[in-house]
Amino acid sequence: MKKRKSMLSPAEQTKAIAELRRDHARRMGGYRERALRLFPHLCARCGREFSGRRLKELTVHHKDHNHENNPPDGSNWELLCIYCHDFEHEKFKLAGHYTATAEDTAPGPSDFRPFENLPGLGNP
Repeated sequence: MKKRKSMLSPAEQTKAIAELRRDHARRMGGYRERALRLFPHLCARCGREFSGRRLKELTVHHKDHNHENNPPDGSNWELLCIYCHDFEHEKFKLAGHYTATAEDTAPGPSDFRPFENLPGLGNP
């Protein structure tokens, strides 16, 4: 037979709610949440769009590979899907094992322009 969970006292409820709010505030101050507020929910490499439950598949990549470098403007971040993020780190790891260097394998500027035709889509 399952044990029934006892109800929390009002003091315990207040403490639990305060702890949840503190944890939520800490998470919202993290660089992932800041990046999700700054950038459109698109992978910077493949251009896939993420929303709802699939938003968890969108990750923050530090362009200089330094997780301590988190400027408030997000200039060191890019949003990548989990697949492109894995590829980026594998490419960085393998850069010194062949004749190529990290600079040689760095991608050129993206030709993906998600908002290119946005002005032409105005309301009729």
